[in-house]
Amino acid sequence: MRSLILPGAALVAAFGFVSVASACENPALVAIPDGKTSTKDQMLAARDQVKAYMKSMEDFMKCVDDEAAGKGDGAPPEYKDQMAARHNAAVSEMEAVAAAFNDQLHAYNAAHPAPPKN
Repeated sequence: MRSLILPGAALVAAFGFVSVASACENPALVAIPDGKTSTKDQMLAARDQVKAYMKSMEDFMKCVDDEAAGKGDGAPPEYKDQMAARHNAAVSEMEAVAAAFNDQLHAYNAAHPAPPKN
């Protein structure tokens, strides 16, 4: 199984520069198996992990949005910018995880064609 490497280190940097103290915890990335060599069970397990990760990321983004809204209009612009950057980086990360899984799913399907139907 190979680990997911997101395109560009920008996503990591986006989370790294945010120095805002936050109760919101960014979920850990999931490992996406190599579709060419994975078993059906491994791909199904990865699918379930990706679904759980996406739900956790939705919860994370809601937390970030709620935290930002809790500060109200009086929050410093830098804080608002950092919270928006956290949200946007989370969306980008989710898109990258989904794309990586879909790429490996296509690789799995190409390596394991369905038997012809009679």
